[in-house]
Order: sequence, then structure tokens, then C-alpha cells
Amino acid sequence: MKKYILITLMLFSGIAFSQAKQPKLEAVGNAVKASYYYDNGQLMQEGFFIEGKLHGEWISYDDKGNKTAIATYDKGQKVGKWFHWSQSSLNEVDYSGNRIAYVKNWKRDAIANED
Repeated sequence: MKKYILITLMLFSGIAFSQAKQPKLEAVGNAVKASYYYDNGQLMQEGFFIEGKLHGEWISYDDKGNKTAIATYDKGQKVGKWFHWSQSSLNEVDYSGNRIAYVKNWKRDAIANED
């Protein structure tokens, strides 16, 4: 367990040092759930590590609690559809074999006009 915590802290040391809040790490089965927070206490990012590698769904939030990204990893490899939100657009990035297969962008105006 100490091995997982040490690896997790090393992987995200840049995030940990850039914020005053310490990450919350907890064992969940054979994985370590990591939660990182902004100075204001809002959740910044959360996801899992297995054997020291990013695994499963990772979700990022802005400092107001709005979801900004969803990413999926399989033992450290980028897989599946990733979504990135901004005020003006939604970007979808599809990964295959840890490489970008395609990117699709939607502008907020285009989405609103479809309704």
C-alpha cells in the first residue's frame, strides 16, 4: 500500500505542490483512488491508480465545481472517448492504441441551433 501511495505522490507532485490542499488517497480493492482539491476546497480531479498507473475514468473540474474533462485510461494507456468542456465548445478526442484516432469539436452556437 505504501508503494502505491509513494508512486501516486511522485506522479502528481506538480499538482500537489501547486496547491495548498493535500490529495486524498484511499485504497479501493486493488486500486488507489486519488482526489485532488483546489485551495477553495473544491474537487479538482479524481480517478484511480492500479500498480502506479492511471486506470479507469478520471474527471476534472474547474474551481467552481463544473466538470471540465472526462478521460479514460487502461493501465496508463489513453483509451476511448475523452471529453473536454469549455464555455464555448465541447471537444471529443477518441483514443485507440494510446494514439489519437480522431477529434470532433462542437461550438456552443452550433449545439444550441440544433434544438
